Amino acid sequence: MAYTKIKYETENGVALITLADPATLNAISVEMTKELHDAFTRAAAEARCAVLTGEGRGFSSGANLAGGPPPVDAEGRPDPGARLETTFNPFVTLLRDLPIPYVTAVNGAAAGIGCSFALLGDLIVAGESAYFLQAFRRIGLVPDGSATYHLPRMIGRARAMEMMLLGEKIPAKTALEWGLVNRCVPDADLLPTAKALASELANGPKALGLIRRLAWDSLDNSWSEQLHAERQAQREAGQSEDFREGVEAFFQKRPAKFKGA
Repeated sequence: MAYTKIKYETENGVALITLADPATLNAISVEMTKELHDAFTRAAAEARCAVLTGEGRGFSSGANLAGGPPPVDAEGRPDPGARLETTFNPFVTLLRDLPIPYVTAVNGAAAGIGCSFALLGDLIVAGESAYFLQAFRRIGLVPDGSATYHLPRMIGRARAMEMMLLGEKIPAKTALEWGLVNRCVPDADLLPTAKALASELANGPKALGLIRRLAWDSLDNSWSEQLHAERQAQREAGQSEDFREGVEAFFQKRPAKFKGA
């Protein structure tokens, strides 16, 4: 697929995916999301970690409202939810189910569904100028892109309600205090910090993908279901080349050289 709304590059096992429609402050359109779906599928096949960031002044201004009227239902009434079903929900599910770690580098605004994409990162790095905004109430819609699922689980019901009902900007430093992000760094250090974390993950074992899967499963599983999931994942990890290398390196008292296999 040729990309017109994003950029894609790989280096040393890290796929850097950049939202690249600065004229709209990287507004999320159906076309951009299809490109993102392709890029992350590609990254899962050829990289060991993915990084998502935004080009220009912001990460994303949210959904592209200038992209034409929403679909209509069988009775001719507007149905913005149809695009969630056909495009956006499959993409955020792809992010959740990635077999590799996923890092986000958030610069400037992360609003609406762009906020959701940013907060689905396994590690979330925010520049000091960044802010997170659930802007849906301003246009009479509900949060989407999995926000109503992950926000209460990330920061608790009270703060999630505050974000979604009031629609106020959450500055990067507040986001760090709330546990919404992992790092808050000077803007100039944003991408270098995210790339350094991604490089660390890309040099890790296959088990990192299993760890992220277990963490997502834990949000819905019962105690017994999660213990069973750990048991199954441990078998898979224990049969990997990386486990054998890790044990050998431990006894030889040297750093392990993992291959992600």
